[in-house]
Amino acid sequence: MNKRLILMASLSAVLAGCNQNTAIGNDREAHLDPPAEAAAIESASSALQGVATALVKPETMTDADIAAIGGDQGRCVFRLTEVGFPTFVYEQNGAGFIKLNGKLIQVEADEADRFTSGELLITTRALDDRGNAGLQAQQLIVVPPGAKDELGYRGYVNC
Repeated sequence: MNKRLILMASLSAVLAGCNQNTAIGNDREAHLDPPAEAAAIESASSALQGVATALVKPETMTDADIAAIGGDQGRCVFRLTEVGFPTFVYEQNGAGFIKLNGKLIQVEADEADRFTSGELLITTRALDDRGNAGLQAQQLIVVPPGAKDELGYRGYVNC
């Protein structure tokens, strides 16, 4: 019995020193992963060439992507959830960026709440709702080149 207690105490002392990682979520591999690189910035025609329209879905942007487009200061930021990463970053009546097919695509404002790059069309519409954190609800419509249907997303915007 005494030997068993000594063995268990020794084993727990040895194992206590195994986990030295202090990363959020206690992820043991966090220190091994390189920082994310920004996606390439391309035109819609180049980024979506040869891609089936059914596969084109807005993607979230990483911190590196946001830095590559010049940050989000002074811009509106659309997120699929109030705490999620940005999906569409734009200036009202100006340029915007969306990530599709792993590429950042710059779109230009055609008119209020309507952005295009070639045949890619993006529209936004404010909704009469607010999220739990107080952000304005918004609808994002994406129409990829050659698409028969539009893709609609409900999320939140902060301008």
